[in-house]
Amino acid sequence: MEFHRGRLIDHIRLQSRDIEASRAFYAAVLTVLGLGIEREGDGWFLADELMVVASTAKKRAGRMHIALQAKDNATVDRFYAAALDAGAKKESPPGKGDVHPYYYSATVLDPDGNAIAAVCHGPITRSAASVVVKPSAMKLLKSWF
Repeated sequence: MEFHRGRLIDHIRLQSRDIEASRAFYAAVLTVLGLGIEREGDGWFLADELMVVASTAKKRAGRMHIALQAKDNATVDRFYAAALDAGAKKESPPGKGDVHPYYYSATVLDPDGNAIAAVCHGPITRSAASVVVKPSAMKLLKSWF
């Protein structure tokens, strides 16, 4: 049996009331996991798919932001329409972002107020479709019981 990971989540963004305390915390725990803070700026830092930003009035702490991967801009548009039809509240309509020249996204608020986005990075080539995890049969059996 194999498991594939890395096909749905584009990034997760957390809001922090104290960005310096969050940076210190994540730097410590990520080091244990063999990772680290990859990029940072004034009021934010990034580690793999995790982004932490300083809380503002618009980005209040405690609200989760999850971005889902979309294969193209049209899929982002369809995501936004389907979310609104399903009762989501408008947050950010489909459009280009300032992340990079091809970044295109849309964000809605789910029934609990979490920000859920669909993101397309434009014409890209993925190095792999997903990460394949093949646990040993014994470990798999132990996890079921």
